[in-house]
Amino acid sequence: METARLEMERVPGGQNGDLVTKLNGKLSLETVSTFIQTMRQETASHLVLDMSGVSFLDSSGVGALVSLFVTRQHAGKKMALASLTKQGLAVLQVSGLTKLIPAYATVEEAVSAGNR
Repeated sequence: METARLEMERVPGGQNGDLVTKLNGKLSLETVSTFIQTMRQETASHLVLDMSGVSFLDSSGVGALVSLFVTRQHAGKKMALASLTKQGLAVLQVSGLTKLIPAYATVEEAVSAGNR
């Protein structure tokens, strides 16, 4: 069985304290520890996670997104999700997280909303 992988790539173009990070792979039980360790270190005032490359999102991944969102909120920082896949959006809707974590159709919309 192939090991689950998640790549996190900083995308240039953020402005005014924005950071866009593109996720590629699976945000699942096997990858959440590295995801949390890496993303909690980000100091940007507004973090946008480009989810277009996330091929699989499970309950562990959802938990990691909530944990990161809450940690950033307590630090006075923003976070948004962008370009969710159909599977990712369905998982977040079923879990009710679309009411908690801002989600946008595109990275550009997410960056723009964070600068308001």
